[in-house]
Amino acid sequence: MATPSTTPPPAPTCRPPPARALPILADAGYDGAGHGVHTPFKQPAVGGELHLENRTCNTLLRSLRSLGERGFALLTERWTTLQQITLSPSRIGDLVRAALVLVHFEHRRIT
Repeated sequence: MATPSTTPPPAPTCRPPPARALPILADAGYDGAGHGVHTPFKQPAVGGELHLENRTCNTLLRSLRSLGERGFALLTERWTTLQQITLSPSRIGDLVRAALVLVHFEHRRIT
């Protein structure tokens, strides 16, 4: 007599990136998230320092992520409707792009 499997279903992962996908910049909590997800290098377990190239990579990753997080904070702070959006995922991009143009205009990034 066969018994049902007790193994849990596999954890969801990121969808495979489309051909023109941008890399995903993530913090250390997403280590091992999959192909295309860039996370910082971790300190060596046995009291060493990261190699200069790895520290430089971490600095660049951190600075790029901070720009994205600041931009998202500006958008959601100024356009509170983005905090509770219920649009179809295919339409959200258009709305966010329009809001971003207005935020750039408001902060005199474009004229």
